[in-house]
Amino acid sequence: MSAASALLPRAAELHARLVERLAPHELEVIDESAAHAGHAGAGDAGYGTHFRVRIGCERFAGMGRLARHRLVYDALQEFLDRGLHALAIETLDRRPGTAQASPSAAPNANPNASSNRS
Repeated sequence: MSAASALLPRAAELHARLVERLAPHELEVIDESAAHAGHAGAGDAGYGTHFRVRIGCERFAGMGRLARHRLVYDALQEFLDRGLHALAIETLDRRPGTAQASPSAAPNANPNASSNRS
């Protein structure tokens, strides 16, 4: 493992940071790096460069998509600095079961992706 690879984030680290900073009621962090092998920013490690985050938290109430995404980016800034290259963000407006949860996907997010919402 190269020194650069040792700095790349793991899904568990992103998950822990988002729990610490945003206290989400729903959170899924998926490392999609292996699917981007050979693309710009993918690196050689096969992990830690491309992530998808699905997140719902009370702090999103009344916020637009841009403001919600900014909260997530701010919480994960350290990992972006360490080599996280792409982050697809899907924010959920409300707690599951209280109203229709509507995803707010980042422009590079796959709108056909499946979800494991509880």
